[in-house]
Amino acid sequence: MAKREEWLIVDGYNVIGAISPMRLHPTYLDEERNHLIRDLSEYQAVTGQQVIVVFDAHFTKTSEVKSKQEKVTIYYTQYDETADAFIERFVKKHKNPFRVIYVATSDQLEQRIVFGQGAYRKSARELIEEIELSKNKLSKKLEIKNTKKPKGSLAERLSDELKKELEKLRRKK
Repeated sequence: MAKREEWLIVDGYNVIGAISPMRLHPTYLDEERNHLIRDLSEYQAVTGQQVIVVFDAHFTKTSEVKSKQEKVTIYYTQYDETADAFIERFVKKHKNPFRVIYVATSDQLEQRIVFGQGAYRKSARELIEEIELSKNKLSKKLEIKNTKKPKGSLAERLSDELKKELEKLRRKK
């Protein structure tokens, strides 16, 4: 049986606001978006979920923008569209029996709507905690990897018998 893929759709500004409402200040916004994307990229690497983050752009006079940064898919909504409306449309369009979709937002109305469409809900606080856990898990993996002794050169890893055989072959030439 094929494994079902998992997608995580994140309401970007909702999660940034859950970390600290001060971070939604225009002065910090670009930095906070990049920080969130970096965290989500690490989270994606640990969990194996495909991560999609959605940012409101409904006050700017642009069309919908899709990009990729650190293997995370990023959407900026089109003019006059909220992230909530985009997420609802996206879930409806992409749900299927072979895909599990999670939506991370603390907006309770949004949680109910996407749950009614077949997605699983996750609060921004839950996601933040899971990101921290995944960072710790990744740090421990890297720590273990870095503490393993290097295996040395190929010659050091060969048995004495094999070294003798290779030396015989080398001298025949």
